[in-house]
Amino acid sequence: MSSAVQHAKLIGLFKDSTVLCFVTKCPINTRVNKFMALPVTDLAVLNQNQDEVATQMEMMIMETQSKVCKAIEALEDGGQKFLVDKWSKDNSTGGGVTCVLQDGTVFEKAGVNVSVVHGNLTKGAEKQMRARGKQFQRLKDGTLPFIAMGVSSVIHPTNPHCPTIHFNFRYFEVTGRNGEKTWWFGGGTDLTPMYLDENDVKHFHTELKKACDVHDKEYYPNFKTWCDDYFMITIRGERRGVGGIFFDDIEGPDAQSALEFVTSCANAIIPCYVPIITKNKYKSFTEEQKQWQQLRRGRYVEFNLIYDRGTKFGFQTPGARIESILMSLPLTARWQYMHTPKLGSMENQLLDVLKSPRDWV
Repeated sequence: MSSAVQHAKLIGLFKDSTVLCFVTKCPINTRVNKFMALPVTDLAVLNQNQDEVATQMEMMIMETQSKVCKAIEALEDGGQKFLVDKWSKDNSTGGGVTCVLQDGTVFEKAGVNVSVVHGNLTKGAEKQMRARGKQFQRLKDGTLPFIAMGVSSVIHPTNPHCPTIHFNFRYFEVTGRNGEKTWWFGGGTDLTPMYLDENDVKHFHTELKKACDVHDKEYYPNFKTWCDDYFMITIRGERRGVGGIFFDDIEGPDAQSALEFVTSCANAIIPCYVPIITKNKYKSFTEEQKQWQQLRRGRYVEFNLIYDRGTKFGFQTPGARIESILMSLPLTARWQYMHTPKLGSMENQLLDVLKSPRDWV
């Protein structure tokens, strides 16, 4: 089977099965058989609350994790598989499923993590949310119950000509005084190439635009700009990569519509990324190009540890699991003092785009 046919089948399988089960609400017991592990929430609870947005979201993120992991495994030449680590938090406050593939022939490190946690919001986390305009009234006992869930992934290929991808789709719900619930969705995906291939970047953005346009023609341009602004390494004056889409605080027009939009974005991950890896994974590269990849990965680490809001929230969550939070970091990276690429070089061409984002579609 040719690689083109292979990734086309993967894309079709992902889209068709996910959309079908989302629309028809396939029986939960049937769907979980295809997951990397059982969901975090007990199956009896999920079955009892099938119409709840939180239940539908948990099933969607579990399904997304499974489909992406299987697509990555299919691209590996050495038969490498994901290590599946299902974990639970202390005091029955949730848990997650972390899937990591390391030292592959195509992927140096690939992680796809699902987490479903609940408890009481800390003062630090509440302060961050209030800064974004969220208003809560704590319960009479001073607590602020929440539930947070999401699927997050960072995939670092071995070949410098293959870009890194990140995606994250999440749901947050806070219960305030008098049982009032505040909820919202967030997420996005972005591409971080080491060498600029304009056709690859255009393909990535085109697939995302398709997913957004089904719901609102204004989503893609707005969320593309938001992504360029968010993934900014301010102190260096450059973006982490060539962008994609990023959104937070999606609260409408209603919960079901918002969930359908987030599901469309999740469905776009394999179509926007698999063809790029298929195209580039066998390209030859030099030691100098590998070193440049390591330097760019260093920038990736800088953003995740210094600026990323999700990382900060993870560290402030009671009982935070450090291994899952730092799953996004590459196995290897490099920091070289005062490294400056030559003018006109391929490395410098990438920097030009990182400093001045373009419109790709």
